[in-house]
Amino acid sequence: MSAQNNIAICELHPNISHPRVVGVVIGKTDVRSFPDRKNIGFDRFTFSFTVKDSPDYFINVSAWGNDGFINVLSGSFNIGECVVVENPLVSSKDPEKDEKYCPTTPSLYRLLVSEAHSRVLLCADMDTADKLLPLLHLPVKDPRDFYSLGDIVANGQSLDGSVLNILAAVRSIAEPKQFTTSDGRRGQRLEVKLFDDSVTSFSLVCWDREAIQLIQTLVPKETVLFIADAKISFDSFRNCMAATVNSKTIVTVNPDTKEAGLLFSRAKEMSSSGLLVDDDRPDDMPVDSITDVYTVNHLKLRAQESPEVFFGLTYSFISKLDLDSSISRVIKTKCARCKYQVNEELQSCTNPSCPGRDQPLSLTTGFDLTVDVTDHTGTLQACSLRSPVAEKTLGCTIEEFTGLTDEQRTAFKWKFLLERCKIHMKVLPSTKVRSGVRGMILACSLADPGEVKQHMSALLQ
Repeated sequence: MSAQNNIAICELHPNISHPRVVGVVIGKTDVRSFPDRKNIGFDRFTFSFTVKDSPDYFINVSAWGNDGFINVLSGSFNIGECVVVENPLVSSKDPEKDEKYCPTTPSLYRLLVSEAHSRVLLCADMDTADKLLPLLHLPVKDPRDFYSLGDIVANGQSLDGSVLNILAAVRSIAEPKQFTTSDGRRGQRLEVKLFDDSVTSFSLVCWDREAIQLIQTLVPKETVLFIADAKISFDSFRNCMAATVNSKTIVTVNPDTKEAGLLFSRAKEMSSSGLLVDDDRPDDMPVDSITDVYTVNHLKLRAQESPEVFFGLTYSFISKLDLDSSISRVIKTKCARCKYQVNEELQSCTNPSCPGRDQPLSLTTGFDLTVDVTDHTGTLQACSLRSPVAEKTLGCTIEEFTGLTDEQRTAFKWKFLLERCKIHMKVLPSTKVRSGVRGMILACSLADPGEVKQHMSALLQ
């Protein structure tokens, strides 16, 4: 068979000589290395990608070789480009083994690319490429087989560890964060906020550079994603559910499906109505990463100098903590979808812009405290202390707190009032408070006197 004859993925089998497959790249992993068992002291390098040549067929391709060959090959094409895979080895796949870390495909085979026998080139035939590119907008799973974000939130931790499909719109894309692991490997993390007509903010996390590059090209509030085989987990730090893109995940951008079209229209309505404005701010940093120490006055000055959100650490006193107010002012019940405060007796959200106003009421209940933070330079008023941070700070649950008498709540308050605390904060401009500065407490604990002395001395120098 001529090397120039393209073989459709559905027609591949191991007996074909010099196969040539043309398709559009719909998924790709980062380059990884492993110790070479045949050559002690050397590493083998690999990466995988997935190509599609028709609405129903796609196949995984794995490339193996030395550092130079694999890194050059990986850098020669991206997700969304059309490639020609020349003379790969067509190998029967073991679904349990070969697709453990790769997308599940309808093909019975997988392709293996080696430096000695194979080539992967960008497709130079524009007519062929034009026919293949529309396949990027066809999900690899049944377009009706997905969970709404509301379904995931409602099921909660029962879905922890599940792999499922999601249809959602992109709300915001954070800046990628670089890190170094304990064994010296460098990594990156990108968080995307998704939304749909049931939930206004839901986290999607990407760790692979290839996935991050794809996500960074998207336009927030104007992009719908079908995410096939997303890993669902419970984020214990934020006390919420989240999704992760991994090596099995295929992300389809702006799917050409009825369901995606309806969501796109709804997303534009939600965006133009202002429903998505209030929470559009940078994501919270991990508390351990917040190391810049400020006095209260320094916090105010920096916030006034720049409208950007920032994070800081202050050693201050809690000068106002109304734990002995009425329970309704300390613990609040809100709509799980739009965060609007609701009356449970009404059995419906009264927010006219709530994305779930026609659905059964879903509620969240938690501490919602307003506290003042004070040191020798001044007071930052009306800082937010909310669940789950409030539970960790106070050392009690909502149920335990509601069981206290008025006298017990007053005594409980004085355990914290006017005590020097180590407070990690997120500071952002706000038109809702007189100072124009609003603080959100991300962590709060009683401060170590020696630590306070060390940092305060540095600030006074």
